[in-house]
Amino acid sequence: MTDTADTTILTEQRGHVLIVTINRPEARNAVNAAVHVGIGTALETAEADPDIRVVIVTGAGDKAFCAGADLVALSRGESLYPDNPAQQEWGFAGMVAHPISKPIIAAVNGFAFGGGCEIALMSDIIVAANHAQFGLPEVKVGLFAAAGGAFRLAQQLPKKLAMEHMLTGDPIPAARAAKFGLVNHVVPLADLMPTTLALAEKIAENAPLSVQASKRVALGIEQGRIAADAPYWEQNSRERSVLIRSEDAREGPLAFAQKRKPEWKAR
Repeated sequence: MTDTADTTILTEQRGHVLIVTINRPEARNAVNAAVHVGIGTALETAEADPDIRVVIVTGAGDKAFCAGADLVALSRGESLYPDNPAQQEWGFAGMVAHPISKPIIAAVNGFAFGGGCEIALMSDIIVAANHAQFGLPEVKVGLFAAAGGAFRLAQQLPKKLAMEHMLTGDPIPAARAAKFGLVNHVVPLADLMPTTLALAEKIAENAPLSVQASKRVALGIEQGRIAADAPYWEQNSRERSVLIRSEDAREGPLAFAQKRKPEWKAR
């Protein structure tokens, strides 16, 4: 096993499979700049290494896959993005705007909320522990699912169901997510990694160039971008630039950090 970003992200290669683990259980595996760099760098490594055929992304511990953005860090004025412009282009968590040809399986070991859900939505396959939950609670803290969730959830679930969960911020249990096709497999926690690894190894047994071409065609990946996503990202940027300057967007993370109910002003 090798460590990147000072053990914030752990990577381990097993045969042709690269396992990438968000290793911040004390912060519910929330995303900060180090997580962004670590995941993004791991994906770059996987894409460039012909010996790596599948990537698994998971979280440390048994409670949280990823709690999303580190709101406590945000409330302190810290950036969740690195200074390097090229790394910033990977999108939140170094992943959501960073499509690679190698298949990505999310092994969701606990709740996947906010940006954590958006990491799962960016993955090609999801295997979830039976206690896992998925959700986009950004509306509860004065933000919106600006890392792809606002359009990907509506693409990957029936639209009315996606709208209910996105607008209420209520979570989706793993079993219900599987019923509607958001999750591929739901298993007991003890079986999560064995099941995910078995699936990854089954994919890795196939011709790697064929698998990669299949993914690129299915998702419309060209030159490291999904062309169909471009209009969504453009609107996403416009909406975020307006919302982030609002009083409510400052109030939400502050109230979260202070463990109190936010006072919305709609301005």
